[in-house]
Amino acid sequence: MRGIILAGGHGTRLHPMTRSVSKQLLPVYDKPLIFYPLSALMLAGIREILVITTPEDEARFQELLGSGESWGLSFSYAVQEKPRGPAESFLIGREFISGQPVCLVLGDNIFYGGGLGDILQHAARLEKGAMIFGYRVRDPQRYGIVELDDRGLPLGIEEKPSNPRSPFAVPGLYFYDSSVIEIADALQPSVRGELEITDVNKAYLDRDELQVTLLGRGFAWMDVGTPQALLQAANFVQALEERQGMKISCVEEIAYRMGFINAEQLRRLAEENTISSYSDYLLQVLRDEKYGVMSR
Repeated sequence: MRGIILAGGHGTRLHPMTRSVSKQLLPVYDKPLIFYPLSALMLAGIREILVITTPEDEARFQELLGSGESWGLSFSYAVQEKPRGPAESFLIGREFISGQPVCLVLGDNIFYGGGLGDILQHAARLEKGAMIFGYRVRDPQRYGIVELDDRGLPLGIEEKPSNPRSPFAVPGLYFYDSSVIEIADALQPSVRGELEITDVNKAYLDRDELQVTLLGRGFAWMDVGTPQALLQAANFVQALEERQGMKISCVEEIAYRMGFINAEQLRRLAEENTISSYSDYLLQVLRDEKYGVMSR
């Protein structure tokens, strides 16, 4: 399976912070925001990743992420000229997908929870249809919502309904088979002028090929699109990391735990900046590997 991170848009709700820098390059406590959705793909075992961003920000992402080789990954880059909706990612990434199943993650989404890696690896084994997630929220009218029957099977999907029929929002993490390109090709722009991911999910629902996995108690999902959400996410990460002594979404550690790189490669990454506490942590991972604890 291949992965796409959509890191486009202008981040207007975060102005003036994002007037000169992409939202996904802003720090969330101790690492750039894009590291968090990237870590979700890595935990799923996905190593070939396309980063879609704006013409202005492409070079900045290339400078931050590079080729991915040092993390055992392979990055490609593409540009979304204007924010035409998440579903356009599949049209932009048509050649990259190349007939393979694909996972799309939105570049401002953060996921955390025990067992998350197992759930994502299960989703990454998808061969036919689509798998999305459901997450209970207090204000479902702000999100795309999935309605489930008594067996947990999807009945319907609505985008920001005024009278929600479900408390389960659909987070920005989606797994699809290769027919997603055919579906995206047939979409018509919404009233916002965008190709909506909700319409992609509806198409799979109409085919009776949509699976939904609920992320229940113990899981956290954050959509970092406002100053308040950015601060809350940073506080969340800081509290957990300081309490546990382990980092969340540390891509170097995940690459090592997943077997993408070996101990010597992790050591070299740590020694690139020996005065950083982040580097100290990577060295501590090597010293404590006997505990076998994976960062989320």
